[in-house]
Amino acid sequence: MEHFSQTLARAAERKGGEQNLFSMVSAPASEQDLLAQPDDRCLAITTKIVFQSGFAWRVIDQKWPGFEQAFWQFDPNKLVLLDDSHIERLMNDTRIVRNGQKIKTVPLNAQFILDTAKAHGSFAQFVSQWPVEDITGLWLYLKKHGSRLGGNSASFVLRRMGKDTFVLSRDVTAHLIAQGVIDKPATSQTALKHVQQAFNTWQQQVGLPMTQLSQIIGLSVGNNERQV
Repeated sequence: MEHFSQTLARAAERKGGEQNLFSMVSAPASEQDLLAQPDDRCLAITTKIVFQSGFAWRVIDQKWPGFEQAFWQFDPNKLVLLDDSHIERLMNDTRIVRNGQKIKTVPLNAQFILDTAKAHGSFAQFVSQWPVEDITGLWLYLKKHGSRLGGNSASFVLRRMGKDTFVLSRDVTAHLIAQGVIDKPATSQTALKHVQQAFNTWQQQVGLPMTQLSQIIGLSVGNNERQV
């Protein structure tokens, strides 16, 4: 497995220098900003990721004001009360994407966020306290306790919230395979542990956040100008 300084140098060369490279990557939110996010915004982020999964992101972005209206600004205390009659009406609401299975995730994730907030003060407080050196453990927790948060969805939710996390994009996965960390996309808990260990090592080598490590990896091997 190459030292991350080599990956960083390759990405900088491809993107016109280190200064230009770092203008293309984002940093995680400060702890203060992460903690300031109310539960309704965490539910909004979660819902947006669920609806964007397997769908054109720009369509969801364009319709998002309608989602906010249809789902009562994502107040979890209201959305846990959604029953079959509410869901049926939403299935005919042209303000949103009318996918029944995804609509049904909203009250489920609202309950998950409320339960987590009751135990930890707020959902953002819970996320903030989770150690970055076990970020894949948080992915698995969200997958287990939330609704439709498998695959990359959990990491996307955390990234949108501003939690420091890497994302296993196609380019990042290709790099991990090339480095011998895994031999195929990481779906098992064992593979995810190997990935976590690799990122922990790289972070120790160069001191960058996980967010930037994965973005830099993508820019060192991929074609996109910006990384998620």
